[in-house]
Amino acid sequence: MKKEVSTGNIKFLRRSVEIAIEGIYKGGGPFGAVITCNGKIIAEAYNEVVYTGDPTAHAEIIAIRKACENIGSHILENCTLYASCEPCPMCLGAVYWSGIKEVFYASNRTDAEKAGFGDKLFYEEILKKPSARKIRFSKIIGVDGKEAFRVWKNYEKKIQY
Repeated sequence: MKKEVSTGNIKFLRRSVEIAIEGIYKGGGPFGAVITCNGKIIAEAYNEVVYTGDPTAHAEIIAIRKACENIGSHILENCTLYASCEPCPMCLGAVYWSGIKEVFYASNRTDAEKAGFGDKLFYEEILKKPSARKIRFSKIIGVDGKEAFRVWKNYEKKIQY
């Protein structure tokens, strides 16, 4: 079922594409993101992976960090993300962790792949059992990782997320 798109949604999505293009000329990748709350922009970002040397510096991740800082919360449940391209698996995870309820995007993962971005591998790998992935994932028996969860469960001052 297609949702009707408002002129505001189009405006913010176009802004994410503009930011992506601006970012290219500043040494970033071709990705931009805008986060709005109640129809107002609260964060904008472009991809900064190469020139910061940080593989997590995707436009969506940076925009989420800025939005959280701007509203003073790690929960963005009343916010909308506009991305120049469909978020990669890492950014998708950040969207869910942040509580963003709606995402609009202009290009998709196939467009990104055609431009030389290898997200397809990540989508394939995430579906595999850890032992079947290209990168070795091994659970070591004898180290009690559950201790951290026991402490968390019993910690009275925790902030649930």
